[in-house]
Amino acid sequence: MSQMQAWQVHELGEPRDALRWGPAEVPEPGPGQVLVRVHAAAANFPDALLCRGHYQVRPPLPFTPGVEACGTIVAVGPGVERLQSGDRVMGGAVLPHGTFAEFALLAEATTFLAPAALDDAQAAAFTLAYQTGWFALHRRVSLQPGQTLLVHAAAGGVGSAAVQLGKAAGAQVVGVAGGSHKAEVVRDLGADVVIDRTSQDFVEVVKEATQGRGADVIFDPVGGEAFDRSTKCIAFEGSLIVVGFAGGTIPAPHLNHALVKNYSIVGLHWGLYLTKAPQLVADAHQDLMRLVDEGSISPLIGQRGSMADVPAGVQAVADGSTVGRVVFSA
Repeated sequence: MSQMQAWQVHELGEPRDALRWGPAEVPEPGPGQVLVRVHAAAANFPDALLCRGHYQVRPPLPFTPGVEACGTIVAVGPGVERLQSGDRVMGGAVLPHGTFAEFALLAEATTFLAPAALDDAQAAAFTLAYQTGWFALHRRVSLQPGQTLLVHAAAGGVGSAAVQLGKAAGAQVVGVAGGSHKAEVVRDLGADVVIDRTSQDFVEVVKEATQGRGADVIFDPVGGEAFDRSTKCIAFEGSLIVVGFAGGTIPAPHLNHALVKNYSIVGLHWGLYLTKAPQLVADAHQDLMRLVDEGSISPLIGQRGSMADVPAGVQAVADGSTVGRVVFSA
């Protein structure tokens, strides 16, 4: 088999320590898979969890992390019909052959033609964040025009996508971020109300912005205290969407409180749709492409680097010090 260069994890640990650049075999695409030459790869919080051995999937060592990319298809596996060699695509990786490498395997189910409106870095950072936001706001709940949407970690990769999708849906968007710089980024994204959680109490601001009613939909990729305090400013018959636990603490909800206040706690694991309802993933992509064409959504790229920057970039995502998406170009 031919050789390539890749970032690999040989021993679990912090990304800055665990990732090593070196030779690896170019993988062969299996059924339903495509092999791409990577043009750009985006860092995601799961990449840090993979390095630490804390992700729900634990590939055998050594492995290459990186869960999404933009690239050109150089080979297709058995059964692949929708895509062909030469296509410029964006999508999700097949571990252990992740995207922090010269070549990577992508799954056909989560790989789509990259539109000309998105450059390589934007395309690499598109699929997971916007699919997650779309399914949260339009499938797990049905966000309506005029409703109030509260987005935690609104300057982050997934949060910034949710802000844009909320505005595109006609909602009043309240974005929470940590620090004045991140708050300014959220304001530039178009949020109607911006809260700096380091100096403001988001519960009080939400109540004031909604005349005491509370947020109809709360998008929470943080967990922990953000979840607990969100229950203090959720509207009657509102929905609190659990997207992740980037804050490091999994909350233990008081269900008696949900009963008394008549609100719903809704979970989102986007990956389940790939096996349970793959057509919905394709449908969501089409709607997202419509929003791209209209200019309503575009990935917020906070840092562009080269493949040499992968360890530091993934570590920054793990530490929560980034704004928008971190993308590495080949």
